[in-house]
Amino acid sequence: MRRPVARPTREELEAARGKTLPDVMAPGLDVVFCGINPGLTSAALGYNFATPGNRFWPTLHRSGFTPRRLLPEEQAELLPYGLGITNMAARPTARAAELTPAELRAGLLRLTATTERYRPRWLAILGVTAYRTAFARPGAGFGRQDERVAGAGVWVLPNPSGLNAGWSPDALATAYASLRAVARGEDSPPG
Repeated sequence: MRRPVARPTREELEAARGKTLPDVMAPGLDVVFCGINPGLTSAALGYNFATPGNRFWPTLHRSGFTPRRLLPEEQAELLPYGLGITNMAARPTARAAELTPAELRAGLLRLTATTERYRPRWLAILGVTAYRTAFARPGAGFGRQDERVAGAGVWVLPNPSGLNAGWSPDALATAYASLRAVARGEDSPPG
């Protein structure tokens, strides 16, 4: 049985404030999940969504994107499934609320360049508040958006952070499964 990576020490977490995480990316993916920014635990360990309370990996499995629950250190295994990961802002923080609106807006420029380079079919923004700020869409909701980024359809999903307690595991899985159905052609393709 696989074991999760050990938790970083307080010193390792503080040192992680200056680190960045590489994207998990390849050309032509079906869906690229865009987190808000790396948490300190993720930056310290070098893997996306590595904070123990983050529900990203279980949600991907429960929603049908992956055939089993992957561990953060298995993030490269997303690529054969047509999935990738990037972040809106590169700066690791203890909480996404530490980011400034200017950082999120600058992150959109980075996200656009990344999307232009890799050309995924769908870009899934994980957090409606970050989406509203970065894209200047204060009234936006969850789900498919009208706009596109470098040709990719845009879908807003709930943030899987354990701090986002308003979304149950079942509700998260249902929201993510809606995108999965569209991305796998079980619904209409991006318009």
